[in-house]
Amino acid sequence: MFAINIVAMILGFVYYNDAQGDARNTVPKKWDTLIKIAVQVGCLLGQLVMGRLGDKVGRTTVYAASLMIAIITTVASAFSSSMVKGINVFVVLFIWRVLLGFGIGGDYPLTASIVSEYSDVGNRGKMMAAVFAFQGFGNVLAPIVSLIVTACFMQSINRDVLYLDYVWRIIVGVGCIPGVATLYWRLTMTESERFQRIDDGPPGDARVSTPPSTEHEKLLVTSSQNNAIDDLAGDRVAEANESADAESQTSQTSQTSQTSQTQPRDSAYPAMHQRRPKTFAQYFSEWKHLKVLLGTSIAWLSLDIAFYGINLNSSIVIGAIGFAGNLATDQPAHFIMYNCLGNIIINLLGSVPGYWITVFLIERLGRKKIQLLGFLMLTILYLILGFGYHQILDKSPGAFIFLFALAQLFQNFGPNVTTFVIPGEVFPTRFRATAHGISAASGKLGAIIAQGGFLQLTDMGGKDAWINHLLQIFALFMLVGAGATFWIPETKGKSLEEICDESEEYH
Repeated sequence: MFAINIVAMILGFVYYNDAQGDARNTVPKKWDTLIKIAVQVGCLLGQLVMGRLGDKVGRTTVYAASLMIAIITTVASAFSSSMVKGINVFVVLFIWRVLLGFGIGGDYPLTASIVSEYSDVGNRGKMMAAVFAFQGFGNVLAPIVSLIVTACFMQSINRDVLYLDYVWRIIVGVGCIPGVATLYWRLTMTESERFQRIDDGPPGDARVSTPPSTEHEKLLVTSSQNNAIDDLAGDRVAEANESADAESQTSQTSQTSQTSQTQPRDSAYPAMHQRRPKTFAQYFSEWKHLKVLLGTSIAWLSLDIAFYGINLNSSIVIGAIGFAGNLATDQPAHFIMYNCLGNIIINLLGSVPGYWITVFLIERLGRKKIQLLGFLMLTILYLILGFGYHQILDKSPGAFIFLFALAQLFQNFGPNVTTFVIPGEVFPTRFRATAHGISAASGKLGAIIAQGGFLQLTDMGGKDAWINHLLQIFALFMLVGAGATFWIPETKGKSLEEICDESEEYH
């Protein structure tokens, strides 16, 4: 998933090494966009479908299936090739990467739900953030693996550039190794106690199978039992009076007494036990629940538009630090290796530290504060970069690199982590994976908009001429994300049952 930028670069040398002019060794923009957007399309679908299945079928079953899909499609992607007649290698790669994205997409809602439900109150946010932070290592490992594989083939590539066909396939194929290494544990996982307590049976079963679990429900039971005891005592007094006044009504009084004695047993269980679980649509038709789902979804959408869009500047930063190389004059192996080194450096500058700052501070500052801080800082940084883009880049490349690294830092010490964590906490267990999947899919929609839409605007009016305007647009989206955060409750220090009054799942 994270190696696609480098793979696309290598594909240019393999399939367009005999093109003329500027087109030489470069994948045309339409194919470049297609293979880069493929995983995002698949993720969007996988997050919606696998998230829902995770709530209905079971977390662990769907979790294992997601990983198996990802492993199989990763291997298949590595063997993509053009057909003799028909579609070319880029279309085949697109198809396999959509399916790969479907498997990866299932990981988002299911990982968040499983970790959230298994974790204690005091370390739940830290655990969820740490799991997500390993994405940062993936971002660094992808260029490291690419660098190593290219170096192994360097002499062969210098003799014949088509040896790069081995390189990109190995880089893609290596991506399945972590999945294979963890598959056994996924297959042997058990469901959390919280998920096992969900009563998703027929509506009639809810009367007998839904025990009082929250303090509110227990109070209802106690109150109902007390009322029943009072009713029983009153009925017995009435029976005695009636018996003393008129012996002729003894039979009728006896029947009344029997009815009075049996009734309290039923009334001791409150009406709550006869309530039915709400459907997803019924639950989120209430504004107080819907606004939370909108908050998590809009925040993630806004973040990913900028998160994937800002990477349009990565090539400029790599050039500014002297690792871009020269496509026209450099040996292909050297050009690729220099770009791999540049990718490693820019990820280590801000991206990886940002993830782990969040891990260490999320239980102290809280999710909402970190998300708001990140969005507001990114708004300021994108405004500076947007309105001063050409002046900063021309007069002080170092200042541009610093601002770019700072933006990456506040993406990850900010909404990139919290938009993953919060949806795993703010929804009831019955709907947790589904709602997280919707939130995550909104983010992938933002990624598609950034890569499929904004990427096409970068060169409008000349090479990279419109990037400054895109940065200004990204600043606006960061402000929208900050606003959406106010619809989300703070979850720090609260149990999942405190965050979501699960008695509200019934009607």
